[in-house]
Amino acid sequence: MRVMKLPGKVKNDLDKKFQKVIKTPASFDFFVAIHDFIEHVELNSSLSSSLSSHIKPNREQNIPNKYNYLKQVYQGLEDVNGKPGVDLGHARCMVLVELNRIKNKDVSESNSFWKKRELFRKLTGEIYERLSLDYIV
Repeated sequence: MRVMKLPGKVKNDLDKKFQKVIKTPASFDFFVAIHDFIEHVELNSSLSSSLSSHIKPNREQNIPNKYNYLKQVYQGLEDVNGKPGVDLGHARCMVLVELNRIKNKDVSESNSFWKKRELFRKLTGEIYERLSLDYIV
């Protein structure tokens, strides 16, 4: 095992994506910012591999589950722009419905994604904090 630092550009881009999540007010754009943050993690194996459930501190902090929760936002926005008529399954369909309601400015507390917006912000911060640390390879 060895401790590594994130490559400079990857870290810098991660910082920018995280700042956008933090600074974007609650709106559809906020969920787009989370999507972009998760997309950056997914496209960089140096980031995504550091969130593995095989790493003991991640398991202790429940990082894989928190990350999967944020990935629902990512997948939901991918589905918003996806091909119509594709069978998404019940869970993805419900996420799509809720994100579309937010996109259409229907932001009532009965919308679970809208209701949990600050939780999503908090989870993004926890994932960012974990990614910002040196990680073990």
